[in-house]
Amino acid sequence: MPTRQQKLFTKFIKWRYKNISNKTFIHIMAVVVGLLAGLAAVTLKNLTYFIESSLESGIIVSRNQLYFILPIIGLTLVFLYVKFVHKERLEHAISSILFALSKKKGLIDLKKIFTPLITAPLTVGFGGSVGLLGPAVASGSAISSNLGRFLHINAKTRSLLIACASAGAIASIFQSPIAAIIFAVEVFSMDFTMLSMLPLLLASISGVLTSYFFLGNEVLFYFSLTDSFQIADTFFYIILGVGTAIASIYFTKMYFGIFRLFEPLKSPKYRLLVGGIAIGIMLYFIPPLYGEGFGFINNLLKGNHIEALGTTPFETHMDNIWVVIALLFGLTIFKAVAMTTTFAAGGAGGIFIPTMVMGSALGNVVAKVINNSGLGFAVSESNFTLIGMAGLIAGVLHAPLTAIFLIAEITGGYELFVPLMITAAISYLITKNTLDHTIYTRELAEKGALLTHDKDKNVLTVMQLDDVIEKDFKVVHPDMLLGEMLHDSVSKSTRNLYPVVNEANVLVGIVLLDDIREFMFDTALYDTTTVATFMNQPPDVIFYGQDSMEKVMEKFQKSGAWNLPVVKKGSYYGFVSKSKLLTAYRRELINFTGT
Repeated sequence: MPTRQQKLFTKFIKWRYKNISNKTFIHIMAVVVGLLAGLAAVTLKNLTYFIESSLESGIIVSRNQLYFILPIIGLTLVFLYVKFVHKERLEHAISSILFALSKKKGLIDLKKIFTPLITAPLTVGFGGSVGLLGPAVASGSAISSNLGRFLHINAKTRSLLIACASAGAIASIFQSPIAAIIFAVEVFSMDFTMLSMLPLLLASISGVLTSYFFLGNEVLFYFSLTDSFQIADTFFYIILGVGTAIASIYFTKMYFGIFRLFEPLKSPKYRLLVGGIAIGIMLYFIPPLYGEGFGFINNLLKGNHIEALGTTPFETHMDNIWVVIALLFGLTIFKAVAMTTTFAAGGAGGIFIPTMVMGSALGNVVAKVINNSGLGFAVSESNFTLIGMAGLIAGVLHAPLTAIFLIAEITGGYELFVPLMITAAISYLITKNTLDHTIYTRELAEKGALLTHDKDKNVLTVMQLDDVIEKDFKVVHPDMLLGEMLHDSVSKSTRNLYPVVNEANVLVGIVLLDDIREFMFDTALYDTTTVATFMNQPPDVIFYGQDSMEKVMEKFQKSGAWNLPVVKKGSYYGFVSKSKLLTAYRRELINFTGT
């Protein structure tokens, strides 16, 4: 019997459908989702900063000496939470959201609201060299997904609201609403139409307002642009674009390479120990690798590279600018290593902010080399620091527009728009032509679960093979007599095709009704001829769990067949018919495009 709460909720749903149009409801939900995602982002930042400040003021006496132990403590706490509370392997934040959009109709587990808010602060607060943006987006997306499920919102709208949540979280962290919208379009492959633009805009504004409400005018980057773009520096920005492209390729390859190095360590405990010690050693020699690294970026923007690098074993040589350049270049190299090691050791976080840290260091290095080359050139180190960040974002994430507008917004103006476009475009073009997929998308693309801006591929990606498999075909065996087949299978089936399987249910062939039609009334053959006599090999086979829907469609196109058998784990499982496949494709296309 329904409870009072259930009755009230049912009345609310009926009232909503009767009095609020779907478009208006989506706009209201976008505002709510933006606020909640922004709140999640603020909570995440405050928890992390609380842990960091507590360690710095209450525990740490000499930070460098304790760098060996702090990452292990943080990773151990994350390990214990995952083992006894979460009880599932931690997933990469953005990749898991993309998978939910393509294969789960935008449904995200409820506990993913809270897990990033616990694991990411523990990882970053204790020195893990990762960012908070991914976990903030993950938590906001989980809130949006579960709110949509609770309010009986359809899959298409739920996906839009998840993109709105990501925009709200990013806008809250960076206070950059335009870049937040563009991120949702570039990374989540949203169609930038009026239908999606207004909800994204409302969510982004809500996220920014949430940040202002709880954090006031506090910003991540304390910087005012003073040096304008000089046309004479164009060539150097081109060089920076090439440099950030190379660094982006290195960043991506290092990410997957380090994960492969950790594969032999099957036990999470060994990964934690090895990864924690490795991170501690890197932090000892390069202190700016500690945590997110916003303090490092701010010091570089102020021109204070000594403060940015902190206390290192090379402190006595810091008056030599080439030692400084070498240390900054070392940070560029080891940021990707430290970040990936944190992930491989069981930590939680994101890759967006580490790309910014790496890009700022590389941009500063390029500027310092130019200024100290003795050739009489002088460029703005702060501008190169900023544009280096844009180059890495464009290259690593394949998101050039996000990179351009993010840096433009956080600097408070668009005076650097031209060099931003030059560097970001070059970095993106070189990286995109070298690497087809990003850290976010590579594994999804290999699984055939990646949404892109190609509508046809997107429709095939969201389609599920289980929805088009038919299992009402009468099975026959190779040694079955013709008369037995006609009596037990043909006479009781509405199909004109019969799968032939052996005793182990392995598909060995098919029999078409046309193959036996001329022999059906020859009773002399009933007890002397077996099914194997009429059996043929199918034109192709669909492998369940291996073939993507795009591959299935390709097999139908190449074979010209109307029905193809499905094999699951070596056994016969069913058939897919071209007519049902095309019907499902058309239905999904209507749902996907709304046309």
